Amino acid sequence: MIARLRAALGRIAIDVEPLRVSRPFRRLWVGLAISEFGYQFTIVATFVQVYDLTGSAAAVGLIGLVGLVGLVAGALVGSAFLDRYDRRTLLLLSQVGFMLAVTDLLIGALSGEPPLPLIYGAVAVLAFVSAIDSPTRSAMTPRLIGHDLLPAALTLNQVVWNGTALAGPAVAGIVIARLGVGWAYGIDLVTYLAMLWAAWALPRMAPDVSHEAKTGTAAIREGFAFLKGKPVLQSTFVADIIAMVFGMPRALFPILAVSSFGRGPEVVGLLFAAPAVGALVGALTAGWVGRVRRQGAAVLWAVVLWGAGIAAFGLVRDLGVALVLLALAGAADVISAVFRGTILQLAVPDHLRGRLSAIHTLVVTGGPRLGDLEAGLVAQAFTPTISVVSGGVLCVLGTVALAALVPSFRRYVAPTT
Repeated sequence: MIARLRAALGRIAIDVEPLRVSRPFRRLWVGLAISEFGYQFTIVATFVQVYDLTGSAAAVGLIGLVGLVGLVAGALVGSAFLDRYDRRTLLLLSQVGFMLAVTDLLIGALSGEPPLPLIYGAVAVLAFVSAIDSPTRSAMTPRLIGHDLLPAALTLNQVVWNGTALAGPAVAGIVIARLGVGWAYGIDLVTYLAMLWAAWALPRMAPDVSHEAKTGTAAIREGFAFLKGKPVLQSTFVADIIAMVFGMPRALFPILAVSSFGRGPEVVGLLFAAPAVGALVGALTAGWVGRVRRQGAAVLWAVVLWGAGIAAFGLVRDLGVALVLLALAGAADVISAVFRGTILQLAVPDHLRGRLSAIHTLVVTGGPRLGDLEAGLVAQAFTPTISVVSGGVLCVLGTVALAALVPSFRRYVAPTT
């Protein structure tokens, strides 16, 4: 009985083999965990600060638009370097950029009532740098652990992102409520030192130079040219855009905390953290993902469940039920992310990984920012409830349409090695 139980747990438990076999990956993973924890403080603080300063859902949603502008600019600039220069150096420079932007926010918070352009400008810079930082780390991963362990490594990264997205906002809400947003920015600033340490200790990692690397918009065009005629890869991006543009209600969390649940910043932090609870549980029990061959269908089902969970969340007024629904949606989202990342990394040659990872980052992090804008504008025009529920429903309908229009994605089976 005990042996069977252990065997069953072994089949679903997370695979930590990448942490055992690769010291550089382990170091990068630890640095990512600490710095991502701090970054969650800044995410919550900017939303709360802008809402406190303006009382406007549209102004909060505008955070998403300025972040998107920064992402696009960062993707265009970063593409000139990702597949041409040492990725360790780029990672180090990215951390410095993050620290400068958060320092700007900290100074503004300490001044009392910072002008909105200062906050928006810092958000744009953070997005700009993330468009270089994230694809740099993504392009490093296959070189650090190899293709066979890639699904496990991506799942471990999901544990970091969702674990920090759980703990970070929950703690940030308490810190902001009791000490103010300045402390939140200060904590984030200190945590970037961990990623600086991790990047400094990594080996140099020059990209594959056997292929001529293009720069700027030419590099982005080359990345999109690679996607042309590859409906499965295209669909991974479309699925995420559908989920994040229509089904991302986070811009409304400061408003919903008051209007739906009668609370303050502490509940804002809990709402931010709830999807990460489900995502973390999903990642920790994702030992089965490596055995799933129909990965396209898995992505589609996961996005449908995400949209359904968000729509249901918009209808409830009990905080406990709302948090459970967000957690269930988060569990679906992490499964989608793991399979989308695996499909992308296995299908792209090394000399194009930086460019495709940059496009992937633009979609994965740009989608939620468009979602912030969409949620804020719809809430301003109608109500927060209509914004959340309609977004979840459109997410489900959009995914069903994608499955019908691209049957090759629905039927996609992962290659065997």
